[in-house]
Amino acid sequence: MKELFEAIRAGDLPKIDALVAADPSLAVFAAAIQGDVARLEVLAAANRSLLHARSSDGWTPLHLASYFGKVEAVRFLLNKGADVNARSGNAMANTPIHAAAAGRAPEVIKLLADYGANVNARQQGGWTAIHAAAQSGDLETAKALVAAGADVAARAENNQCPLDLALTGGQQAMVEYLEANGAKL
Repeated sequence: MKELFEAIRAGDLPKIDALVAADPSLAVFAAAIQGDVARLEVLAAANRSLLHARSSDGWTPLHLASYFGKVEAVRFLLNKGADVNARSGNAMANTPIHAAAAGRAPEVIKLLADYGANVNARQQGGWTAIHAAAQSGDLETAKALVAAGADVAARAENNQCPLDLALTGGQQAMVEYLEANGAKL
């Protein structure tokens, strides 16, 4: 899967084609990463189980489309029945909302929330999506999460809240935003 990510990031179409030819199940992951809705439609029509497939490192197509901010691919996958709260099959045990927060994709956050995503879902370590936004200082993602009902006071297993992460990271605008929305230490 790592090799596929690298080929996609590099825009190396011959390499992508070769990887998919060697392992046809990679096609759905490549289409999700690229936001290729037309390809997703063809693949889903041929085999709907691909919507729930897991990459070798545990991600669903919805996780990948969410992380890479591919709004229309996310919409397509959700409309075809992808689980908005699917857990990754790896140690992170995260959901697409976590992937969208990590990928700094506020439009995807809004869409996932509209489809019923649990914006307060906890991944490994008790982290929520608002923790990721606070740590990175991504104000737009934080705003999307808060608008969808994210708990700005959520504490991870190590007792850190989003405000702790924003303060530690020197994210002053995030600190002010979280405090304005009720966060306290």
